[in-house]
Amino acid sequence: MALHPGWYITTSIILFAIGVYCLAVKRNMIKIVIGLEIITSAMHLNFIAMGYALSLVAFNPLTQVIVVISTGLGACVATVALMYVINAYRHYGSLDARRLRRLRW
Repeated sequence: MALHPGWYITTSIILFAIGVYCLAVKRNMIKIVIGLEIITSAMHLNFIAMGYALSLVAFNPLTQVIVVISTGLGACVATVALMYVINAYRHYGSLDARRLRRLRW
């Protein structure tokens, strides 16, 4: 027995709030990237729940395909972001975003 889509949307809102908290409060760049990925997961869950709630069939294949493609693109974005984090650590020796913000040219 599947849960009502409202539960999934509520979970998506909670995940989104956790991701925004990570972006707003955390200073470590790795935690900021994780916060972005949590927001992306919340968006995917919300998209699937809305596709399920608004479709006439049990599973909407269009929303699933869009989420799968978006997951692949999100993995690429996370990889590039983590490459920047690694390069910043090698160059400056720190992952503190506030400290690195002061190093503008």
